[in-house]
Amino acid sequence: MAPQRRAAARGPDCCGAAAGPGRGGRRCHGSAKRSQGQQESWWRWLRALFLLASAAIGALVSWRYLGAEDGVTEVLAQHQENLQDKFIEIPCSEDYDSQKRFEGCTPRKCGRGVTDAVVTREEAERIRRIAERGLSLGGSDGGASILDLHSGALSLGKHFVNLYRYFGDKIQGIFTEEDFALYRDVRQRIQQRIAQAFGINSSAMYLTKPTFFSRINNTEAKTTHDEYWHPHVDKVTYGSFDYTSLLYLSDYSEDFGGGRFVFMDAGSNKTIEPQAGRVSFFTSGSENLHRVEKVQWGTRYAITISFTCNPDHGIGDPVLT
Repeated sequence: MAPQRRAAARGPDCCGAAAGPGRGGRRCHGSAKRSQGQQESWWRWLRALFLLASAAIGALVSWRYLGAEDGVTEVLAQHQENLQDKFIEIPCSEDYDSQKRFEGCTPRKCGRGVTDAVVTREEAERIRRIAERGLSLGGSDGGASILDLHSGALSLGKHFVNLYRYFGDKIQGIFTEEDFALYRDVRQRIQQRIAQAFGINSSAMYLTKPTFFSRINNTEAKTTHDEYWHPHVDKVTYGSFDYTSLLYLSDYSEDFGGGRFVFMDAGSNKTIEPQAGRVSFFTSGSENLHRVEKVQWGTRYAITISFTCNPDHGIGDPVLT
């Protein structure tokens, strides 16, 4: 029986044929190198595309985060705008439930408002001069100084002094009876406007402490008292507060840069741009978490006037003695 010839074994090579030492083997080797090069080019392209997409997403996230931090999602009151009355009602927090309620005063309706129709620009300029004269006696080493005509508290270096005791009779040459009369009149008008907005009796509201002038510039903070920019809730910081108001005594973008007032709501911020004579007011609970932007240049003047519903926490108007 004639011997049968066996076919050569076909190895599992890249070309699907035996890779012999001849021309066919060289063609197979070249084809494999081209295929490998195409794959590497493809992966390099995918890698570049992935990096580009990641950078774009990162930039978008950073932009949204920084935008939220800077806080101008919505401007409630622009400077150089004349607002007769603007009020926004919002749900009350639970802050008031844990405290004694005073009917006709404790907030059942919560919100925030702003008006340019309570105090004139001329009156605001006169009140600012009161603040300037008082703060000329002292001032913080850092960027935030306060003057409280009720308690007498005045920033001086890194500490506070009682200006009535510290300066004594010198005070008579700094303030006048007319200054204090204007202060009382403006406080009463702001109190009445708050009562009207929240549907309460103004006689059930009491001025409370601290009520104070503030002067803020861009000097580096020296103590925690200079760090005015942190988010906070007034009723947490000052337990007696039920209603907070601010009277602005200088103009955003003209007298100072930065320094806007920011309500920090879930998912968005609401901003008020100060101008002389503008009054903003709001219920003092957690529904109105807020902060002030850092002042970038110039000097920002304002006065915080606060009210409580608890007569035990009430204070009188300042008196020049």
